[in-house]
Amino acid sequence: MNAMKLIALWVVGLGLVASRSLGATAATNYLWKAGVASAVITPQTNMWMAGYAARKSPSHGTAQDLFAKALALEDEEGTRLVIITMDLIGVRPWLRQFVEKHAAERHKLPPERLLMNASHTHCGPEYREIKEGENAAGHYTAFLQERLARIIDEAVGRLAPAQLSQARARCGFAMNRRRNYQLPATDPNAKKAPNPDGPVDHNVPVLMVQSPGTNLCAVLFSYACHNTTLSSVSMTNNIPRYEFNGDYAGFAQETLQNGRAGLTAMFMAGCGADQNPYPRHYMVPYVRPLEFAQHHGRTLAYAVEAAMAAHVRPVRGPIRAALEHVTLERVQKDPKRPVPARNYPVQVIRFGDDLTLVALGAEVVVDYSLRLKRELAGKGVVWVAGYSNDYGGYIPSLRVLKEGGYEAPDYKPDIEERIVSKVRELESRLRAR
Repeated sequence: MNAMKLIALWVVGLGLVASRSLGATAATNYLWKAGVASAVITPQTNMWMAGYAARKSPSHGTAQDLFAKALALEDEEGTRLVIITMDLIGVRPWLRQFVEKHAAERHKLPPERLLMNASHTHCGPEYREIKEGENAAGHYTAFLQERLARIIDEAVGRLAPAQLSQARARCGFAMNRRRNYQLPATDPNAKKAPNPDGPVDHNVPVLMVQSPGTNLCAVLFSYACHNTTLSSVSMTNNIPRYEFNGDYAGFAQETLQNGRAGLTAMFMAGCGADQNPYPRHYMVPYVRPLEFAQHHGRTLAYAVEAAMAAHVRPVRGPIRAALEHVTLERVQKDPKRPVPARNYPVQVIRFGDDLTLVALGAEVVVDYSLRLKRELAGKGVVWVAGYSNDYGGYIPSLRVLKEGGYEAPDYKPDIEERIVSKVRELESRLRAR
């Protein structure tokens, strides 16, 4: 029997075990209401892509559609939460403002109970209005806003009895991409990436939504790794071909949905600012980059399946949420060109005593996930996401600031303590309610 058949049988087996695990909790009441919706957000025309400034041309087509997906939840008290995931580079501030306004006016949803997360694919559209593609970006933003408003309305409109459960597994293709600054400068390995000795977070948290009469209708999962398997999908006569796709996260969602009829799979990016998928790009001469993305996607999907076949635990309410901003100050190197402080969003959502979801803005290095899970241990499962509710540059830890390098913009050294302290403050406040 060949390897692909063995893998297929293994995944089917996992699915059967997962169905039994989920079904084992079906005797309990369906205390939640849930609704899910999705929409294709692939640009309707070729346009400039986000993620790599070195690209010399707009996109050349689509290798895989991009999606936005919405999960609406309602607890026994009638408190609602909406989680939106998107195959995009980030959550631009004006996009968050538009969606926040729509959710408040149409569904009376306060900002703290709206979470927006971007997969950070580097093969999605550049929807800032840059000089090269100003008109295209403007048209795409209007198109995107309409799609996001629609899936929120649809998800809320589909709220129906459901059951929530959680599990976790591990996935190993992420590796720290920062050079090893701990080695002497004379050591050639000090100037190389990836760094196999750098910190990583291989945890794959999974939130499952089960409706009466079905095995599984939605699954939300996360991984702390850049979506940068691809810079281009191929080379023709040494000319790169750029095609829209969701990178490994897009293929992970596709794999799960292809294997389970009626399932909506949603990827939430973790704290992967200093993590890359390996191998990637053209590292292996006989493997095309798109094959790497598909392979990593399947690997992550299989980890999700493994999680659902393991120890599945219930997630109970009520929903408690808080969203506040912390001021992150910059080092002022030139008095004539002051750098403004940053108003940085920190969101904490508690699901009873079972799960605490921390959502941090922009590109957050892995140290935050590792530290918060350690310091909040014993207070239910802790899930830390980056790339949420805001986008604009790297958020370094104190360690990364001291080392310097690509992911270390010139924030003041108290940046990590400011962010972690706000998370702890919000979590403590919610727990006391």
